[in-house]
Amino acid sequence: MNAPLQPLWRPSPERVEHAAITRFQRLLEARHGLRFDNYAALHAWSVAQPQDFWPAVWEFCDIVGERGQAPALQDAERFPGARWFEGARLNFAENLLRRADDQPALIGYLENGAREVLSYAQLREQVAAFAHCLRQWGVQSGDRVAGLLPNTGAAVVAMLATASLGGIWTSCSPDFGFSGIMDRFGQAEPRVVVACDGYHYGGRTFDIRAKVAQLQAALPGRPQLVLVPVLGLDNTLENTVDFPQALRQGAGRPLQFTRLPFDHPLYILYSSGTTGKPKCIVHGAGGTLLQHAKEHRLHVDLHADDVLFYFTTCGWMMWNWLVSGLSCGATLLLFDGSPFFPGPGALWEIAERERVSVFGTSAKYIAALSGAGFAPNRHYALEPLKTLLSTGSPLTESGFQFVYANIKRDLCLSSISGGTDIISCFALGNPTLPVHEGQLQCIGLGMAVEVWDENGHALRGRKGELVCTRPFPSTPLGFWNDADGERFRQAYFARFPGVWAHGDYAEITAQDGLIIHGRSDATLNPGGVRIGTAEIYRQVEKIAAVADSLCVGQRHNGDVRVVLFVQLRAGLQLDDALIREIKQMIRANATPRHVPELILQVDDIPKTLTGKNVEIAVTQVIHGEPVNNLEALANPQALEQFRRLFPAPERQG
Repeated sequence: MNAPLQPLWRPSPERVEHAAITRFQRLLEARHGLRFDNYAALHAWSVAQPQDFWPAVWEFCDIVGERGQAPALQDAERFPGARWFEGARLNFAENLLRRADDQPALIGYLENGAREVLSYAQLREQVAAFAHCLRQWGVQSGDRVAGLLPNTGAAVVAMLATASLGGIWTSCSPDFGFSGIMDRFGQAEPRVVVACDGYHYGGRTFDIRAKVAQLQAALPGRPQLVLVPVLGLDNTLENTVDFPQALRQGAGRPLQFTRLPFDHPLYILYSSGTTGKPKCIVHGAGGTLLQHAKEHRLHVDLHADDVLFYFTTCGWMMWNWLVSGLSCGATLLLFDGSPFFPGPGALWEIAERERVSVFGTSAKYIAALSGAGFAPNRHYALEPLKTLLSTGSPLTESGFQFVYANIKRDLCLSSISGGTDIISCFALGNPTLPVHEGQLQCIGLGMAVEVWDENGHALRGRKGELVCTRPFPSTPLGFWNDADGERFRQAYFARFPGVWAHGDYAEITAQDGLIIHGRSDATLNPGGVRIGTAEIYRQVEKIAAVADSLCVGQRHNGDVRVVLFVQLRAGLQLDDALIREIKQMIRANATPRHVPELILQVDDIPKTLTGKNVEIAVTQVIHGEPVNNLEALANPQALEQFRRLFPAPERQG
């Protein structure tokens, strides 16, 4: 019999006692005459009783607005199509701006060291001023406002001003190429575009004024352009308003909030676009607010005296998630630039200075710290840090080990997983639960997540498709310009009718945790056995010589063979000894089926604009198939080396 898996961390009794989720559980027990012996029981009740659970979240998180008299959930059997909080009226921005004091709401850093602070009172004043300008430019409820901005206070102000009057906010990072921006904003057709003159990255400045002018001319309806002087360059663009000028123009105006139905559109987010034009995913104000409030308050244990940081750009949904931390009254730390400039301690120096208590990042960043041999705890005092969040891709076992050895031992390490599709998480952290190596701590409250086999049977301790079997408030309203909803249904509900299929290959563990083994569409099938690519990456990441890797399946001799591409540390070359080391690591810690038949060296790994490795595009290249949307890639030129490695006759396999 195997010994029970020992956790890497357990919360202290004091932390459990004072956690918001503990208070929430006691409130439910007292109100409903229940007794929850553990988190699993609480979760099961939250899924079985949505009519009681979600109103309790509304009340506990002090949502501002009228909840209405209708049941919390109607038409629950329709998925998609269930209706949440009919008759409710609220405004997203009003909930994020309930404070009006001198506590810092935003502390922003640029890579060059520039620091900006906005108190809650100042943030409210700027939002009111910019909202006045939006009204002057004709923005009404339902109109789109687009941001091509770095992660600074201006982006937060513009988004909240848009939301305050019922507009729909959509944003991209300024490093996107022109075609990538047009593929997104061209579909959304914004009335106003808020763009920067440029940005800093890796010790360089990038002037994007020409790209902004090209965008202004190409977008339908010639939207009003607002220029944010991040670099302080001359405004050479026609028919523009400077952002500081707009704030002066609207100064002193009263802050007004238009309360709208629960499912009023708030955001348009975009899929990665690697298989065609990005899907425009529309998210509602009420569902986004309620989900984020639940996740921040209950799963992160975020309080008004916390400083919340997430390393993100405005092109990733974690920016939207980060900004919602204002609803807890917390201080948000914003950063824009390279996390490794001028060195690997860049973010940690700021975290120490600003006393960050919740630090969010990606698994790739943690792997990069490990690869650089940089231990933040040797250089910086991180006493206030209580939680570290990781998402974007699965955090490997070695990543868990690195965090506890080199960042902080007394820390709730929460690997979380969800996505742009739901603007929230299916699996989350929990400050009252232990942390087990390689596992996401728990399934989120109110989320009916299961793992299914291909026939729709629930699995435990085995790998399968991650699904959600019941409606949840942040289910997207649909896709933009998808009038009959068919594209939306095909994307998430075609595989299992009435059940959300998320596209993750996952496993529920004996500890009620979750392991993500990769994307379903990138799952390998050598000999008919399904293998998640993340299972291979977990082992390759342990090899010191490997800086990054990408694994795909190639059709070969009537079967599928596993091909691993490795990007090595500077100056290293792949040789027989290193190939043997990689294969032995994978065989010893996974299975012989996981061992790649081919291991090849490349100079660069292709990535999406949000920094995720692109397995599908490489699979298409090595099979001689067209890559549908190169504009979705940050470095499309990296694909050429894969074409050279697999010339046409071999690609035909």
